[in-house]
Amino acid sequence: MNDLPPKPPARAERVSLWRYMRLFREDILSAQPARLYRAWMAEFRTPFFRSYMINQPSLVDEVLKARPLDFPKSDRVGEGLRPLLGNSVFLTNGAEWQRQRRIIDPAFEGGRLRDTFPAMWAAGEASVARMPLGITEVEEEMSHAAADVIFRTLFSLPIEAEIATRVFHEFRAYQRTQPILNAAAFVPLPRWLPRGHRAETRRTAKAIRALITEMTATRMAEIEAGTAPDDLATKIMTTADPETGERFTTGEMVDQVAIFFLAGHETSASALGWALYLLARYPEWQERVAEEAAVLPDAADFAVVSRLRVTRDVFREALRLYPPVPMMVRETTRPETFRERAVRRGSQVVISPWHLHRQTRLWDNPDGFDPGRWGTENGKQCMREAFIPFSAGARVCTGAGFAMVEGVLLLAMLVRAFRFERIDGDDPVPVAYLTVRAKDGIRLRVSRR
Repeated sequence: MNDLPPKPPARAERVSLWRYMRLFREDILSAQPARLYRAWMAEFRTPFFRSYMINQPSLVDEVLKARPLDFPKSDRVGEGLRPLLGNSVFLTNGAEWQRQRRIIDPAFEGGRLRDTFPAMWAAGEASVARMPLGITEVEEEMSHAAADVIFRTLFSLPIEAEIATRVFHEFRAYQRTQPILNAAAFVPLPRWLPRGHRAETRRTAKAIRALITEMTATRMAEIEAGTAPDDLATKIMTTADPETGERFTTGEMVDQVAIFFLAGHETSASALGWALYLLARYPEWQERVAEEAAVLPDAADFAVVSRLRVTRDVFREALRLYPPVPMMVRETTRPETFRERAVRRGSQVVISPWHLHRQTRLWDNPDGFDPGRWGTENGKQCMREAFIPFSAGARVCTGAGFAMVEGVLLLAMLVRAFRFERIDGDDPVPVAYLTVRAKDGIRLRVSRR
C-alpha cells in the first residue's frame, strides 16, 4: 500500500481557458497544476479579471489578519451560493457583516460550548446506535451525524424530527448539484441576466429555505410566548446588536440558519469522514484513539474533551490533509503590491488551505499522515503560520471552537465502539463540491469492538 493518503492528480501546466473553466466546475482541486504546492504566489489571467493565489504565510496574514476590511469576500464565489445563503454572514462584507457578527458571536463564546455539549453527546450516542456493520459508506453516516448535532444544538430537535429529516435530505440533494463556482465566477454578468444556477440547485435551495423559514417562524413565536428552549437559535434570535439595539428579523435569521447548517453540517461531515478513512488506513493510530477513548464517561461531561489529546491531533491532521473548505476568495479594493508584483484593484486573491496545508517549503512530510507532527517544532510553527482550516483573523469561522469539540468527541465515541478497516482497492478520491468530499463516497468495513 502506498504510504501516502490519496490526493487529486494535478493538471497539465498549460490548458486553455475553456478547458480550465470546465475543470474548475468539475473539481477545483485537480484543476490546479502541481507547482502550486511549492509556489509562494501564482497569477491566473482571464479576459475579465486577474487572480492571484497566495501561498506565503506573510501574504496570507496580510490579507486575513492585518487588513481584512481591505480584502472583502469576492462576489464571484457568492454568486453560486446566494440562492441558498441569501444575505448571510458568510457572504456579506463591511458594516453589514460587522453587525451580523456582533449578534452571532456571543452564541458561540466559550461558556456556550459547555451548554451545547450535552446535545453533541446525545448526537454522538445516536450516531453510534445508528452505525451499520459491514461495508458502510461512512461519509453519508457522518453527514447524518453532523446534521443531528446542528439540529440538536441549534433548534433542540433530533434528526429524527420530521422537519429536520426533510431539511437533511433536501440538503443532500443540493450539495451534489452545486459547484463551488458557477459561470458568474468567470464572466461578469449584468444583474438582470440569469446567474447560471442549475434548475435542481434552485429547486433544492428554495425547498431548504422554505423549511428553515418554517422552523424559524415557529421559534420566533415560542420566544414571544416565553416557551422557547435555551439553545443556539434562541440565543441568536434574542441577542441585540450592542450598537443599534436591533435583532435579526425572521428573514435575516433564515439566511443565518442556512449558513450554520452549511458550515456546521457540511464541513464537519467532510472532516469526520476523512478522519475515519485515515484511521482505517493507519490502524496503529486508530488503536491509540480507541485506547484514549476508554476515558469517556457514561454521561456527558465537558471536562473529558481536554483529555482526548491523541484524538484531537488525529482530527487536526485530517483537517490539514483534507480541509473542508479548500479555497477562499477575496478581492482587492485598491492597487496592491504582492512580492514586488503590481496587483490591480478588483483582482481576485485566492487563499487555498488545500495548498497551504501541503506547502512543500513549510511542512515536514507535507503529504503524509502524521498526527504526531503537532508536537514537533515544525508542526507547532506551521500550526501558527500555515494552518487555516477555519480561515483566520477577523473572519475566522465563528463556530471553529464548536467544530473542534464536536469532531473530537464524535471521533472518540465512534472509535471506542467500532473498528474501521480499509477495503483494498477502494480508496476514496478527494474532490471539491461545496466541501472536500470523496468522489464516490468513503466505504469502510465496520465491526464492533
